[in-house]
Amino acid sequence: MPANASASKSPTTPDSDHIIGLVKRLQNVHVYQQLTWEGSFADYLSIVRSNPKVTRNAFQRLYDMILSFGTEEYQQYNEKIVRYKFFDDPIEDGRDAVYGLERPLHKFVNLIKSAARGYGTEKRVFLLHGPVGSAKSTIVRLLKKGLEAYSKTEEGALYAFSWRIEDESGNITWEDSPMHEEPLLLIPPEFRAEVLAEINKEISDDDRISIQGELNPYCRHVYQEKSHQYGGDWSRIIQDVKVKRLLLSEKDRVGIGTFQPKDEKNQDSTELTGDINYRKIAIYGSDSDPRAFNFDGELNIANRGLVEFIEVLKLDVAFLYDLLGASQEHKIKPKKFSQTDIDEVIIGHTNEPEYRKLQSNEFMEALRDRTVKIDVPYITTLNDEIRIYEKDYNSDRIKGKHIAPHTIEIAAMWAVLTRIEDPKKAQLTLLQKLKLYDGKTLPGFTEDNIKELRMESEREGMDGISPRYIQDKISNALVSDEARTCINPFMVLQELEEGLRHHSLINNEEQKKRFRDLLSVVKEEYTDIVKSEVQRAIAADEEGLKHLCGNYIDNVKAYTQKEKVRNKYTGEDEEPDERLMRSIEQKIDIPESRKDDFRREVMNYIGALALENKSFDYRSNERLQKALELKLFEDQKDSIKLTSLISNVVDKETQEKIDVVKSRMIKYFGYNDESATDVLNYVASIFARGDVKETGQ
Repeated sequence: MPANASASKSPTTPDSDHIIGLVKRLQNVHVYQQLTWEGSFADYLSIVRSNPKVTRNAFQRLYDMILSFGTEEYQQYNEKIVRYKFFDDPIEDGRDAVYGLERPLHKFVNLIKSAARGYGTEKRVFLLHGPVGSAKSTIVRLLKKGLEAYSKTEEGALYAFSWRIEDESGNITWEDSPMHEEPLLLIPPEFRAEVLAEINKEISDDDRISIQGELNPYCRHVYQEKSHQYGGDWSRIIQDVKVKRLLLSEKDRVGIGTFQPKDEKNQDSTELTGDINYRKIAIYGSDSDPRAFNFDGELNIANRGLVEFIEVLKLDVAFLYDLLGASQEHKIKPKKFSQTDIDEVIIGHTNEPEYRKLQSNEFMEALRDRTVKIDVPYITTLNDEIRIYEKDYNSDRIKGKHIAPHTIEIAAMWAVLTRIEDPKKAQLTLLQKLKLYDGKTLPGFTEDNIKELRMESEREGMDGISPRYIQDKISNALVSDEARTCINPFMVLQELEEGLRHHSLINNEEQKKRFRDLLSVVKEEYTDIVKSEVQRAIAADEEGLKHLCGNYIDNVKAYTQKEKVRNKYTGEDEEPDERLMRSIEQKIDIPESRKDDFRREVMNYIGALALENKSFDYRSNERLQKALELKLFEDQKDSIKLTSLISNVVDKETQEKIDVVKSRMIKYFGYNDESATDVLNYVASIFARGDVKETGQ
């Protein structure tokens, strides 16, 4: 052996063995054996008796798959809403999670439920309709992914079969049913009623088995040949059948199909229903022999599962004829063959302009009649919109760049504002409407009022800015030369505004102006937010807040009990300090006429805590905490001299105080050094202009 052979091998061998061993340990051979199970028809009948759900149709399986991940119920606007956890994408840890669409998804799942029970919607094309980027494709992708994963579980198991084929030379092969059909279809139609009656004796009413449809032309041909071979003895025919576990897979084109319109010259209906295999015509002598036909159209291979039609309304009329029969009759017409049964869920999706064409086209009346439309609007709740972007732009995925607090929030806020309609109530602003939708409270507005706001805005969410546009502009800001170690809201807002000039979907100048005006609205909101944060950072003096709170409570207690307050320094009893109490209460807009109510409310709360042997903490009362922070900020802002930041001279003592505020911004609000400095400079410039609100931000 050459001298260098062992030297070149030894460094790599242990690592390679380790990797191979690791994969071996990770692999579960038992699961693989379950997923590749094969057996006789008799074995399959035993499985059916013990688990009738293996015979479910495509709609039943899809519905059960969605439910298998669990549900949650909650109340919104005095209405019960069911949230299906499946749409959080537990399969891939939220990669394709759908947010804020509980109502459309609830409607969609109810339609699937109706179809699963055979109430009529199983004869319809489900059409997801909405603006671009509203998650229509994501919903269908989730369903396909879910069916694939479900078919690998015991709960979601289903089976198909293969034929034993012997050629003239005596060679034996096993040929799969090209449409992966249910093995019970091998039972002759004339015997099914009695067979089912026997099987269903032992099965509950909810799980009763039915057999719908006939064998495809290829299997029908093989069945007839074997019937002739065995003199019609069915028991011998099924000995040439092998039942096997079926795993749905879009990549393997088993049970999951996807059809996308292309140029009319390069596409015909055979892509849906299969085509002649010209090579095999030479073998079998006829193009009408099913053995010389490829049953591999999207509607063929999607049998037992789901087929997605991308931009379904862009299909040529010739394709739509196939679609009509597939939905209403559950049959397709392959070239040269009789109608063939299918069992699959048909889901299409389309955008608004294409749907308007469908409505105005009288020749498409048949399709409209066989279509169930599910509106999939843009999200109109801010928190859900934020979750979309946080999924892509977070510290795990974005390395080397800090995203300043509120950057994503402000971009999402603008996106949602473009989608919601101006309120008809004059006293309500669009921004306030957004906050109400997001679960915030406003004086004078109840859940019933919010429900009315939604009901009066029929097209809300069907227009506006797409999440894709926001994602593109955040990405631009991240790679911009201006983004040093971080990006901030102003960088993203600038990208959003510049992009409006060349936005391919906005040709209306009036709409562009409205969107620009809304950018000004969110800039103002951002200014209020950061001013409030800086105020809280300046006032985040724990001892100072406790001392101020103690003074306030002592005075309120004396006031409500008509007592005097002992002055800690002079030792004399004095009247409650009305000026101190009002200076705090005014920070949260407590009017003079309501001051007694607020003070009694505070004392009642403290008394209730005392009965439970609990001590009062100002942080447990959100309104009081806010008032105390704003009062302390007012008292301390002059000593910190934040406005000196925008001058060229900062004395050492002031710089130390500013550094303390900056450290609090980093610790409590998620800034880094650069973004905290930027925010302090920005707020300092506002203070320098005297643009500070005296009450809560």
